[in-house]
Amino acid sequence: MSKSYRDGLPISAQGFVDQLLRYRRGSISRRHFLGATGLGLAMAVLGRENGVLPGPAHAAGDLGDKMSIATWPNYHDPQTFVNFTKATGVAVEVNVFGSNEEMLAKLQAGATGWSLFVPTNYTISTYKKLGLIDAIDLAKLPAYSAPTEDARFTAEGTVDGTVYAVPKNWGTTGFAVNTQKLTKPLASWKDFWDTAMAEGSNRTMVHDYQLTTIGNALKYFGYSFNSLKQDELAKAEELLIKAKPHLYAVSSDYQPPMRANDAWMTMCWTNDGAQLNRDLPYIKYVLGKEGGEIWTDFYAIPKDAPNKPAGYALLNYLMTPENAVKEHIANGAPCTDSRVNALLPKEFLANPILYPAAELLKPLEFGAAATLTDPARAELMARFKSA
Repeated sequence: MSKSYRDGLPISAQGFVDQLLRYRRGSISRRHFLGATGLGLAMAVLGRENGVLPGPAHAAGDLGDKMSIATWPNYHDPQTFVNFTKATGVAVEVNVFGSNEEMLAKLQAGATGWSLFVPTNYTISTYKKLGLIDAIDLAKLPAYSAPTEDARFTAEGTVDGTVYAVPKNWGTTGFAVNTQKLTKPLASWKDFWDTAMAEGSNRTMVHDYQLTTIGNALKYFGYSFNSLKQDELAKAEELLIKAKPHLYAVSSDYQPPMRANDAWMTMCWTNDGAQLNRDLPYIKYVLGKEGGEIWTDFYAIPKDAPNKPAGYALLNYLMTPENAVKEHIANGAPCTDSRVNALLPKEFLANPILYPAAELLKPLEFGAAATLTDPARAELMARFKSA
C-alpha cells in the first residue's frame, strides 16, 4: 500500500492516481483525498485540472463558493460536480458514508457542514421526527416534477402531507459474485452465507450497515428482512458470528477489492452491481430468491445546512432531466422519473440488474423505519463488528 504524506513519506505516482480515481468515483471524501496525497499537490490538481476549486471569476453571489454533500460510494458522475462548479462557481465537497446509521449519528452531533445529503427511504420519517431536516421548498426546485415520479418509490419522501425529500433513484440489495473464482451457481442468501464459509472463505464482504447485513442474515432463515423479534435476531447473530472469521472485510466500499480480485463475493447494491458487471462481465449480480431489500434513495436538506442556497441550486441541477440522465448512466441505478427514463438508452432500460423480473421483485421489502433506531439491532451489529 502506498504511503501518504501523513506517514511522513510522499505518495507514489501510482498511489496518487489510485486515490484520484477513487475520489472521482466518489469512493472517498475530498478531505481523505487531500490528506492521503499531500495538501499542496491535491489542491493544485483539483484546482487546475478538474476545476473543482472555484477561482475569483466564478464567484456565485449568494450561493457562496463551496458546499458539501453527504452521499454513498460510487454514487455520482464526478463530471456532474465539475460542471456545476463551472456553472456556479460553487465547489462541491463529496463526503461518502457506508450506512444510514452513520449519517444519523453525524446529523445528531450537529455541524456536519452538509448542505445536501442522500438518505434512504426508511430514514426520512425519523429525520423529520427528530427535527434534523427541513421541509423542501418546492418553489426553489423548478426542475422537480411530482407528476412524472413513480409513486411506488417516492411516497416516503412525504411525511404528514409535507415533502421532506425528493427521489434520487431506486434499487435493490443483492450480492455480486466473481464467477471466474466461484463457479458454482448461486441463487439465494443461503447460498451466499454457506459459500462465504466454504469456497468463498476470506474472499467475501458484507456491508458496514446493520439494515442489510442483519437483514440478509435473517433471510437465511426465511425471516423478515426487517425483523425486530428477539429470537430471530438471535439466530441472525449466531450466523453472523459464525461467518465473521471467514470474511475478507466488513465495508460498504467493496468495489475496489472486487475489481482487484481480492474479494470474490460481496453484498451489493444495484448501482454497484451494474457498474461491476459493465466493466467486468464475469461479476454477476444476484437477487436472493428468499427476498431482501428494495429501496429508494432521496435528496434532503439538513436543518443546520450552512449553505442552503447552494444546496437548493445543486439539487435543482441534479433534478434537471438532462443532468439526471448522465448521473443514472454513470451511477447505474434505475430512475423514478419518467422524463429521465425517456432519455435513457434502450440497453439501460433492458438491463435485468437495473430492472429485474417481477417475480424477483415481489418478495423484496422496503426497510422499516423502526430498524434505524432499534437498540437490539444496533447492539447486534456492534457485537458482530467487534467479534
